[in-house]
Amino acid sequence: MVANNVLSPDALSHLTTEELKQELLKLAERRNTEPIKQKVQFYAQELAPIVEELSRRNPYPNPEDQVPLVLGAWASVWSTIPYQDLLPGRIREQSYQIFHDNGYYANMARYAPGHKVPFLQKLSSLLLAYDLMVLQTYEVRDGRWCIQNVGIKQAFRLAAIPLSVEKAEAWFRETVKSRAEKLSQDMDSLEAPSLENLDKSTAKRLKTAFLMVPQFEHLYIDRDFRVVKTRREAKQRPSYTIATRLQ
Repeated sequence: MVANNVLSPDALSHLTTEELKQELLKLAERRNTEPIKQKVQFYAQELAPIVEELSRRNPYPNPEDQVPLVLGAWASVWSTIPYQDLLPGRIREQSYQIFHDNGYYANMARYAPGHKVPFLQKLSSLLLAYDLMVLQTYEVRDGRWCIQNVGIKQAFRLAAIPLSVEKAEAWFRETVKSRAEKLSQDMDSLEAPSLENLDKSTAKRLKTAFLMVPQFEHLYIDRDFRVVKTRREAKQRPSYTIATRLQ
């Protein structure tokens, strides 16, 4: 069994790829609820050496070869993307990233503040949850992933009915179908959507993130496991996400 302390590069090099993946998951899963600042420090101190070793072994380093692998539904095990927790009460077990083969993908999550409070749990059948989807397009061009935010969708639903991956898939497909004409327009004229259901500060921060053009790179990818490096702009510090396949 791999120890929890930071391993040397030499020790990491002697582990199998599967052992490296399991060690990364074991370390990250119990630290996903920490504040972003702590996560950033944790990545630099403990996760980065494992990711670097995995990156050297990446079986699909070319983005063109990665496209078939990303199709389907993924769960974010751990991430330093700041906008994911702009709203309180994100239910991580009901948060998904789904890629379709038509060039669209979506990041979606359910938010239900108080869902872990015992008193409010008793009232869950009467409470509403807030579901948020950030709709994006993707393609590989000139050997790089090209990502564009194209829409935000909001919905209030009964908290007692979970946002399952199947319901998330159906919502994604319905959204793409209903907005096909809009999504085919020139993205240079894209404007941030109205977010009237959010407070002004949160809406402003989400709109700012939405209007940026994300940079996207797989440090490691196989059919069931991904480590993704992203930036919202060139000068911003990179974010890292560890994801595992759901479907």
